[in-house]
Amino acid sequence: MQRDHYPHHDFPVFMTEPTLHYVACDDAQGGHRMAYWQWGDERSAHVVVCVHGLTRQGRDFDVLAQAIVARAGGDVRVICPDVVGRGRSDWLRDPAFYQVPVYAADMVALIAQLQREQAIDTLDYFGTSMGGLIGFVLAGHKELPLARPVRRFIANDVGPTIEAVALQRIAAYVGQGGRYGSVKEAADAMWAISTSFGPHTPEQWLALSQHMVVPESQRTADGAAKIQTGGDAGDGTWMLHYDPAIAVALRAITPEAAAQGGAIMWSLYDAIQARTLVTRGAVSDLLSRETAMAMTERGPKAALVEFEGVGHAPTFVDPAQVAVVTSFLFD
Repeated sequence: MQRDHYPHHDFPVFMTEPTLHYVACDDAQGGHRMAYWQWGDERSAHVVVCVHGLTRQGRDFDVLAQAIVARAGGDVRVICPDVVGRGRSDWLRDPAFYQVPVYAADMVALIAQLQREQAIDTLDYFGTSMGGLIGFVLAGHKELPLARPVRRFIANDVGPTIEAVALQRIAAYVGQGGRYGSVKEAADAMWAISTSFGPHTPEQWLALSQHMVVPESQRTADGAAKIQTGGDAGDGTWMLHYDPAIAVALRAITPEAAAQGGAIMWSLYDAIQARTLVTRGAVSDLLSRETAMAMTERGPKAALVEFEGVGHAPTFVDPAQVAVVTSFLFD
């Protein structure tokens, strides 16, 4: 199993780049590897897992992860997986399995590997959109073999009830990305469907976008990249760094299935005992204010923070957004 370590030090390590690791995960087709990015001290017993949204990948959390490490004085492991089918992770052989139960099982395998490497005494979780749904399973399912219960849980712009209009909007573009002549061209194309993320400087958006594409010539048969994203494209052609087939399961969702899934998610949410925070873009079309308010009144009775001028979903590159998370985790 490939592992990239950084040297041990006797002082806090403040990294400008994460290290890349892999975990072996089971599935019905013979298994797959999930990549994850690690920030901070690999010897720390405090783990914060940050999980991205549907078409994104773990490098979305570069700014947030570095802020968490700084706030902890280096004594934390921030783990940012590329959910299977995205980034450096394998693609599934059967796209019908791109669903939350598979993703949650992969996170259980990840946390077990982290526990074997260094015993965990504090486990926190941050999940954006799809990552938040995975978090409902990890924090709310009492039978999962986690090393520790989730202590603090942040659901970023997602709730047990997902608005149908948002599902329709997302389904219209997932898997539709083409080929681009440069990272900048790809970034511009992604911005056209991501303006709801809220204001970003060109530099911030390019930083977020560079890990979302991979040179076409460097993609392996199973979709994993052989080199760092955002590097030299060689032939000048870039592709979005996820399996287009993740759209298959999304587009198969019927209104009846959505209602059933929502009921399951509410039951999981109501069982959460972790201290919980819901963050919401004030103009989000995926997490309605009605659902967000219900999350403050039932289950773990989450605190709610809304960001003006932002829709689905806050990216946590803005210092004010970052401060909300670091304060919640450490105050």
